[in-house]
Amino acid sequence: MGIIKGSEQSLSCPNGFLDENTYCSLPPRSNPIFANNRRTVYAIFEAYCKLKRERRHHDVADRTHAVLKTLLAGTPLKGQRIDYLYVDEAQDNLLIDALLLRLICRNPEGLFWAGDTAQTISAGSSFRFDDLKAFLYRIEQDQSMNLIGGRTIADPTAFQLAINYRSHGGIVNCAHSVIERITRFWPDAIDGLQPEHGIVDGLKPVFFHGWDRDTVRYEQFLFGASGSHIEFGAQQCILVRDDVARATLREQVGDIGLIMTLYESKGLEFNDVLLYNFFEDSAVDLSRWRVLLNYTEGEVDGQDLSKVHAPSFERDEGKFAGVCSELKLLYVGITRARKNMWIFDKSEKSEPMRMVWSSRKQVQNCTPDTDVPHLAVSSTPAEWETFGRSLFTHKRYPQAMHCFARASLPHMVAIAHAFQLREDARTKIGIASQKDQQQAFLTAADAFSKSGDDAPAGSDKLYYYRNAADCYIRAGDDRKGAVAYVAAQEYDLAARRFRKAGLFDNTLEILHKHPQKISSESTHELHNVCRLFYVSKNIKPPFPLFPSFEEELEFLEEYDLDFARASLLESHGRYLEAAELHMAENRLPDAIRDFVKDKTSSDAMKNAANILLEGLWRRCSFGIPAEEIAGDQDVGELLGLAGELTLESLDPLVRDEIRMFIAIAQADMPSLEALARTFVEKHKRNAALLALDHVFSRLPSLKSTNLQEMSAFLTRFHHYTRLLYQIISHPDPVNSKTIRRLFCISEVSSNEYEMRPGSFLYDCAVGDRHGPMYLQPAAVALSRKDMTYALRKYLAKHLRERVSEENRLCCSAVVFSQCLTFTMFGYCNRGGCPMDHTPLSALDTKQYNGRIGIHLQQICILQNMYSANPRMGRQKNVLDWLTHLYEALNPQFHVQGTIADLDLSLIPGSCDSMRVMKHWVRDALYNFNAYHDRTGFLTAVLKLASLVFAFDRSDALKCINQAPFNVLHFRPQIFIYTDGRYIVEDIVNLFNGEAQTSISSGILFLRHILKSQLFINLSTLCDCLEEVFGKIVVSWHLSHVPPLHAVVLPRSWLSSNKDFTNRKDIHIVLVEELLGDLKGLLECLHSGSANDVLFLSHNTRLTPMLCNVFTSRICRMLCLLAYNVSNFRIRDKVAEILFSLRTVAATPKAIPLFEEYAHARRHDYLRVIVAYGEKVVIEDLVQLVHKKKNPRPPQISPRVKQILFEKTEDIPGLLASQLVVARSELRIGAPAFVPQVAYAPQAVEESHEGADDVAAYESLDQEDEAHEEPQELAPAADEPDLIREHESTEEEVAAARTIQAAYRKYRRHRDHLARSIGTGAKAERNTIFVACLKNVVASNWQRGWYSLRYLWALPHLVWCLDKAITVAHEHKAKTKGLLSKESHSRLEELGRQRSEINALLKEGRKLRKDIEPNAPMHQQRNKAELKKAVLDVKGFIHRLPTAAPELHEEMNIAYGWIMVEKEVAKKERPTLNTEDLDPY
Repeated sequence: MGIIKGSEQSLSCPNGFLDENTYCSLPPRSNPIFANNRRTVYAIFEAYCKLKRERRHHDVADRTHAVLKTLLAGTPLKGQRIDYLYVDEAQDNLLIDALLLRLICRNPEGLFWAGDTAQTISAGSSFRFDDLKAFLYRIEQDQSMNLIGGRTIADPTAFQLAINYRSHGGIVNCAHSVIERITRFWPDAIDGLQPEHGIVDGLKPVFFHGWDRDTVRYEQFLFGASGSHIEFGAQQCILVRDDVARATLREQVGDIGLIMTLYESKGLEFNDVLLYNFFEDSAVDLSRWRVLLNYTEGEVDGQDLSKVHAPSFERDEGKFAGVCSELKLLYVGITRARKNMWIFDKSEKSEPMRMVWSSRKQVQNCTPDTDVPHLAVSSTPAEWETFGRSLFTHKRYPQAMHCFARASLPHMVAIAHAFQLREDARTKIGIASQKDQQQAFLTAADAFSKSGDDAPAGSDKLYYYRNAADCYIRAGDDRKGAVAYVAAQEYDLAARRFRKAGLFDNTLEILHKHPQKISSESTHELHNVCRLFYVSKNIKPPFPLFPSFEEELEFLEEYDLDFARASLLESHGRYLEAAELHMAENRLPDAIRDFVKDKTSSDAMKNAANILLEGLWRRCSFGIPAEEIAGDQDVGELLGLAGELTLESLDPLVRDEIRMFIAIAQADMPSLEALARTFVEKHKRNAALLALDHVFSRLPSLKSTNLQEMSAFLTRFHHYTRLLYQIISHPDPVNSKTIRRLFCISEVSSNEYEMRPGSFLYDCAVGDRHGPMYLQPAAVALSRKDMTYALRKYLAKHLRERVSEENRLCCSAVVFSQCLTFTMFGYCNRGGCPMDHTPLSALDTKQYNGRIGIHLQQICILQNMYSANPRMGRQKNVLDWLTHLYEALNPQFHVQGTIADLDLSLIPGSCDSMRVMKHWVRDALYNFNAYHDRTGFLTAVLKLASLVFAFDRSDALKCINQAPFNVLHFRPQIFIYTDGRYIVEDIVNLFNGEAQTSISSGILFLRHILKSQLFINLSTLCDCLEEVFGKIVVSWHLSHVPPLHAVVLPRSWLSSNKDFTNRKDIHIVLVEELLGDLKGLLECLHSGSANDVLFLSHNTRLTPMLCNVFTSRICRMLCLLAYNVSNFRIRDKVAEILFSLRTVAATPKAIPLFEEYAHARRHDYLRVIVAYGEKVVIEDLVQLVHKKKNPRPPQISPRVKQILFEKTEDIPGLLASQLVVARSELRIGAPAFVPQVAYAPQAVEESHEGADDVAAYESLDQEDEAHEEPQELAPAADEPDLIREHESTEEEVAAARTIQAAYRKYRRHRDHLARSIGTGAKAERNTIFVACLKNVVASNWQRGWYSLRYLWALPHLVWCLDKAITVAHEHKAKTKGLLSKESHSRLEELGRQRSEINALLKEGRKLRKDIEPNAPMHQQRNKAELKKAVLDVKGFIHRLPTAAPELHEEMNIAYGWIMVEKEVAKKERPTLNTEDLDPY
């Protein structure tokens, strides 16, 4: 061991020991005893290391190597170095121990080493003073350790003690023979020394041989005569080989005296020594002991030793290695005696050594035949006590106990026993289990404590208590250890142990009672930890912790114990400061309580309310369900605090917000609705949206709601969707504080935002595969771009889900359509009728406009959804709702109202809704395809054409021309005439109404529908018939003077797209043919086959009752046509049709809804029409009366209103002014613009016809025949085609290119801005750079050293500091709650961390203020201060508690710009050209 692990070479080995090859290649002189068996030795060493690792043990070499490794690595040595060091028994140490001892001694000449290499009996020791001298010299010579300064190095001085002052010459000579045998056979095993000499001669050692247990005199020798055993004196000792031999001897002879092993006796001396059975107990056999007989001469017991056989040492040196160690042990045993040395051995193995001694006359042989010398010597108790104390000093406690027992000193026996128990406990360290070790130390501690109790007052008593305390601590009982330290008056250690045991009351008591006996360092440290304990645990201490309020406040601030600090401020009535502290630590309820208690500030209640709202907005942000809010304890606590506020003294909006959160928690929907209306009125959009989101979190069933309820619901829901869309369409939503507050988004930096876990956005983003946080649930901080994307995406999804559900409910609501059967007959037999059952008496203008209003509201709601979700499919939904709107504008029967009754003032939000409706109609036309739904194509085209011409006339032709159903190869064959013309052309021509052939076009496409039996909605077909008949009547009367005078028509016929200035061509033949087709339609309605070609909305079948209703509608329009057009052919045809219905009306099951029409005479048509409208609320019929016509005709009926007009172009405005407004191209709220057209003087005068003047009818018939047109339809040649494939004009192409260029420019600018601003760290640096640039521009800095670094290096420096401060804050947040959670054992560590991080943050904030772009340092261009700031920031980063490698690169950039001065290369001067100089 001394070579492999303890030699000088082992210091350079990485594992602290020599490898096998190095050990085996050492010169033989190194450990010569095993020079020939080193492989075997090393294998044993490896087995030893394996066993040591398994048991997790460490030996003395491991200990020394570990200490040296620490010291040589640069760790400073703790404690004070010494100047002089005396090392006795040096041979028992490893060589590496010398280096350790040298390092603790600062005086290179202050080391003194003493020892005897012949006594190297310690296991593994191979000590030699020559090796020590060389090693010490090399230590002094080696300057690379940086531990020893340079100086003149002297060779260590060595000298030998040749005179033995302990033993006399007889013993010394005997011992020298042992040394001579060692040096003879193993010359390198020990140092070569001169022989020792005793001061005086003395008796030779006595060698007892030839004795055995059968010899009577053997018993007399041991036990004395007559059975009384002898007793050795205090200065006498029996030496045995080991503990086993001692136990055996004790068993044989009893307590005969001091019996010690050779190892125990080392360092001791006795007057008389009996070496008992040394050779018998040796592991070396006789054959190897006989090697000592080599080189021996003389005669012993009659034998010539030169002729005695002895084994050859040189032949197998390794075989005799054990003899060398045995001789060293023998030498130790002999040299323990001062006066008498007795060697007793029964084994033949002792003979070789006895012969050697005997040959030199150095021993006295004693056999059973010779006189036995007297061995035992009696001692007095004083002598026993003296020697006992000597043994006690040498830590030979069992032997000392024996001596003290002989001296009758039981208290000393107990003391020695206590020390021995401690030694026993120490021997168990690393060997026995932890429990056994602690039990052993506990036993020793109790013994020491008992000794302390029994000892008189004095230093010894305190010493025993201190030993007891040490043992209690080793036993793991800090409490008992502390109590023992108190008894030992070691108050410093006692306080520390009480603290370690967590007994802070006892710790504080000692600090309070014994302040003078505890070091100031311990006092400060223990006071701090006690303060941390009591403050962090919120426990009342038994003694005051602080001398003053200011010192307590300073301590709490230093360790950032904010809660305790706030409590302290509250206890002194400083509520405002306490509240601000609670706010800084986000303890909002506590802050609110303090503000409420504060009576010094007039704004305290306002501040409390604001904090309350801040907390409520965080916990109850958008999208969090009301059930979760109601179960949130934090919300409950905040709302409970709301009751402590004086709400009446607060701002109304603040008060309403608080009430809103109370209503949310209580699920009080009526209150939320009322508050939402208030918020909308006060433009408090975030609160309105939150309230409405909860209101509409569960949508009510709308199936049976009435018109008023539905309108109110849609108004609220539209506000809700509009608010959602406003946020989605916001150009920079995350830059808005109100939006961030609504969605619980916090601003981390100028380009980084954080969403709170559990919030609406967070929950959406975590599970979104395509979202910004997919697979990164911990990444709650996003860039501005990603946060804006997330907000818009998930809010649009939320809007889509809510509106889709609402639209589903609206589609099932009956209020959007009316049941015609119920209206006309008062009952409905259809099971689960999907339409509203509105009685006829309730059908007024308000009802009509209300129904249109809810359609427009729903369209606006859907538009909000589609605008927020542009990729969402919408065509089917758009077409369905436009169909619903058309039916609301144009009901199935005139009693339900007509488009002339449209009044935008009765419709909420009509301005926006009309714009949306126009947009929808265009969108439906652009995306409608005939091949998608051929059966519904014709109806859809008619409805869309009617809407686009009614409300978007200026762009109607353009929209229809660009519709996909106008492309040639998309035109279905069933909609193409035999002459190849497309039916849509005639539809557009009719609704446009400007062409001379518009009436003929209408008649043609209607006849094509009826003749071809095309599938069409019956109500829509009737709408078209009324449009054609109305145009016929208007055109017919435009030729009269004054024009249109005495015309009686429904307002809807007159208020539609009629041209009141230009007469259109009327072909009587075509009209007759159309009337003939109508007759066929009426027959179809009553034949039972109507459902094959005709249909109604909402899957309503044409029942006989409904067929009668539509028969009545057709009869009414026929009567109006016959009444207003004085053409006998038309009137005859009408009369024929009506007459044909008499058979239907006469059937038993017929309903008399059209019976009067069937039996009406020609002059009764108007009367019958008026009679049918008696019970109708809405007055539909009007009579046009020209102002210049005198006398004015009498009113036909109170239900037929007379319309006085002067100019024909004024008629639409007089009939339906609101409809004109809706059609106006100006803004909806502007007055309608009515074109002013000159009156036509060439018109022929027409006399007024009486209502009952039959002759007048006949004369008019004859007159009108003169105006009949040719039968062939011949459109004017100069009229352009209304329907054609759209070809882009040059202007449109140029406009498209302009839009494209602008969009590309916008994209380039946006991408460039994104690249320049960047994200993350780049964006933050750029923000700082912009601030610096503004200062440079504003102050007109000149270009120079400072300005360049200010612009380009300072942003990196400030960013580094900001991030470092963030890292420090994060570390502070992690350790914040540990003081109260962790065990008391970590209080010092945590307190130190808190103190350090708090001080570091204060320094960081100050440094940030000093280097910010607006700091005075930059205004002064202070170069030195800037460089100092760089070093300060670098030091700040270095002191961060956690590593932040991302900062180093940025810091290096700033450091390189500011600190590294760039050398400017000097231009070399050109060499002077002297070649052209004249030497003369």
